[in-house]
Amino acid sequence: MPLAPVERRSVPDDVFDQLVDGIVAGELPAGEALPSERRLSELLGVSRPAVREALQRLSQSRLVDTRHGGGSTVQDYREAAGLDLLPHLLVRGDRLDPAVARSIVEVRSHAGPQLARLCADRADEATRARLLALAGDLDAAEGVTARQDAALAFWDAVVAGADNLAYRLLWNTLRATYRTLRDVLAVVMADEVDDVAGHRAVADAIVAGDPGAAEGAARSVLGRGTRAALAVLDAMSKGDDR
Repeated sequence: MPLAPVERRSVPDDVFDQLVDGIVAGELPAGEALPSERRLSELLGVSRPAVREALQRLSQSRLVDTRHGGGSTVQDYREAAGLDLLPHLLVRGDRLDPAVARSIVEVRSHAGPQLARLCADRADEATRARLLALAGDLDAAEGVTARQDAALAFWDAVVAGADNLAYRLLWNTLRATYRTLRDVLAVVMADEVDDVAGHRAVADAIVAGDPGAAEGAARSVLGRGTRAALAVLDAMSKGDDR
């Protein structure tokens, strides 16, 4: 793969990002050995400690298999990587990948109703009271950004009330990914975040301890954003095909 000199020599993040991009794009194929630490330092124009830190991060992300004295071998990210790779896959360079975005939207649409169901079954009184208050915050929020932040806070409380660690970690990744695109998604998600009545219905079902109603209300609310997002992504994909 073509490697470009890194402008900020003291920060290994740029080295990490270049190597991740190469792995995801297939320019550094699975099973191929990375250049040595010394060679990467020369190609990128950075210090060896910066390269070493980037390689350690790649190993921690399971993008490379590093063996003592044996160098680093590229892993198949589709089989080895975790959720922390999603932001890198979603936006590559200055372009959104519609296929990755679609997969995130689909996961969100399926996970959200299940989280609401679990929350209705497990939430304590403090969580129930907080959800009612957050539904009120959503109603009172003015402006697109404030409304999105209020909706995120609402769903964060639902996730907390569901008391499921795997869903919690999944949500953390989805939330972080969403925040990087918040301004871009403002129009797309407007119909969902403006549905104050729908969010209140989710809160009311959870307060009532009705898992089925909570699941259905969540599906209805999230369906608004899902339909809008998928329509935009389909249009993007068709544009790419032309």
